[in-house]
Amino acid sequence: MSSSLPPGCARPLSLADLFLSFTVLALQGFGGVAAVVQRELVERKGWLTQDEFIEDWAVAQIMPGPNVVNLSLIIGGRYFGLAGSLAALAGMVTLPLVVILLLALLHERYAGNPAVAGALRGMAAVSAGMMGAAGLRLSVALRASALPLPWCLALCAAAFVLVAWLHVALVFVLAGVGGLGCVLAYARLRPAPPPA
Repeated sequence: MSSSLPPGCARPLSLADLFLSFTVLALQGFGGVAAVVQRELVERKGWLTQDEFIEDWAVAQIMPGPNVVNLSLIIGGRYFGLAGSLAALAGMVTLPLVVILLLALLHERYAGNPAVAGALRGMAAVSAGMMGAAGLRLSVALRASALPLPWCLALCAAAFVLVAWLHVALVFVLAGVGGLGCVLAYARLRPAPPPA
């Protein structure tokens, strides 16, 4: 695939290309694929524009299940229908599942080792950093939001406080804070009534 194409102009060549691309993407996702998915799909492959990615990522996040698996289903379906969704899903889960099963066997055997426990704590910190970096990278979308930046930041802060400090279930935060964001955006985007 030519790297000279602008983002959003390229597309997967086949179901096999879709499967292999999502397999490679999944294998990069130690600590979560969210940190690399935007770079791979928008910047490297050009399958989506930045705006398309942000829209699809938002939909993937509000659907039940792992965000990146949902995104793979959306993208696979866009290019090849149901077969594409299944190929992308298979790419996301097949090889990582094998790796996870092998690591689970190793963990069962060596979990009591203090060096292994320390390494796992260190990996948790790296994973948190990767998720933070992904969030910062996606924050550029706030500039194009229908809501003013202070409103967006207030909604983000409310969601953070509810989830991290008050331990409110995510489904209620999505319904409450997400619903409020949708209502506010709709009110700002609603066309003005025609003059009487």
